[in-house]
Amino acid sequence: MVSTLPSTNQIANSSLRYLETEGSASPNQRLLPLSARVNQHDHLDVGGCDVLDLLHEFGSPLYILDEMTLRAACQQYRQAFAQYYPGDTLVMYASKAWNCLAVCAISTQEGLAIDVVSGGELLTALKAGASPNNIYFHGNNKSYRELHQGVEAGCRIVVDNWHELKTLTTLTSSETPATILLRLTPGIECHTHEYIKTGHIDSKFGFDPDQLEAVFAYVAQQPSLNCIGLHAHIGSQIFELQPHRDLSGVLVQWMETAKRYGLPISELDVGGGLGIRYTETDDPPSITDWAQVVCEHMVTACQAANVPLPRLICEPGRSLIGTACVTAYTVGGQKTVPGIRAYAAVDGGMSDNPRPITYQSVYRVLAANKMSAPLSETVTLAGKHCESGDVIIHDAQLPILSSGDILVIPATGAYNYSMASNYNRVPRPAAVLVQNGQASLILQRETEADLMRYDRLPSYLAG
Repeated sequence: MVSTLPSTNQIANSSLRYLETEGSASPNQRLLPLSARVNQHDHLDVGGCDVLDLLHEFGSPLYILDEMTLRAACQQYRQAFAQYYPGDTLVMYASKAWNCLAVCAISTQEGLAIDVVSGGELLTALKAGASPNNIYFHGNNKSYRELHQGVEAGCRIVVDNWHELKTLTTLTSSETPATILLRLTPGIECHTHEYIKTGHIDSKFGFDPDQLEAVFAYVAQQPSLNCIGLHAHIGSQIFELQPHRDLSGVLVQWMETAKRYGLPISELDVGGGLGIRYTETDDPPSITDWAQVVCEHMVTACQAANVPLPRLICEPGRSLIGTACVTAYTVGGQKTVPGIRAYAAVDGGMSDNPRPITYQSVYRVLAANKMSAPLSETVTLAGKHCESGDVIIHDAQLPILSSGDILVIPATGAYNYSMASNYNRVPRPAAVLVQNGQASLILQRETEADLMRYDRLPSYLAG
């Protein structure tokens, strides 16, 4: 911690303010990881590691993942579902948020199942130690090869459409059956970005409600398809609770319809979607509050329909991993357009965080090497890519910056590395896992040689 107690004004007008407001909030309600501190050098620490030391050892930019925060979020989900739901529950990590061996392994150790959406994510989950029975294979256009991988591995397959359903009937038999869930579109709207609304009727995901009876009738005639559950998902980065209340009633109604066709539905998957705090004005429900609403309304819906409680499944992604990670950059050049704007460029950008240019996402920034310095400048934080839209943050409040300063963007665990690219032939950054003052490399930094690895030059073009 800082060696002397800073004044109230110093806290309010420095990067310290982002630590001061954290308190004991749920991991998804924090801007910074649970372990974030300021050390005696006025530097930001995460997981007991000085961010500047991490960049010196592992290079810049750098993803820094706090193991304590990730494990705490996993535990809160499991404990809340066990507390508020009297039946069987399963919490699943939606690994598309950040699928890598270390994250899948930690989630598995914490008793979570893994949600995958591709053959690559499936392979990673298996290699990280996840049991096939605890892997659910999602996705709206799984290939023949991917469906075969899923059947061969013995994982649960969440069937999204008629094409997948009919492909599975050609892949399975009485000797090699498939255990499936059906993804249905619930027709529930919520306030989120248009690109991440997945529950309304006009969506690429899931069977439409008017297809349900035909789907149930078809599945009931396929002895090699063991349909055990129904799945629905209403979107992502959601702060509202009412849509989740509504979803329980819809799923229970569908479960009753499916059972009329003889389908042994025993699992209802409500998806995920709980939002996180990207800025101090964001106010998502806590993990516990979200779980309580989901559980209690599922119980109410089942009691109203006079049906036994199914196994209740949820699949959070962003709210597990998002605030567990920060990304550290090094400041390079600066530019001032008189009377208009001041720019500071960093050594990363849209290749390691495509969310601002893709979703117009808003972030905050901290000066990791001068945490108590006054925020005296308004600066637009620009990435290094040859793209005018490569701006990480517009009009950020920062101290006077110099080349070599270290800036940290909080809440970059979800969809940052997962959606990272090699735009402009920039290698992707490394990622480290930090805990109790120890840092472990979990994703190696790419090199220029890696970029050339799959390039092929036809012989007639070679000099």
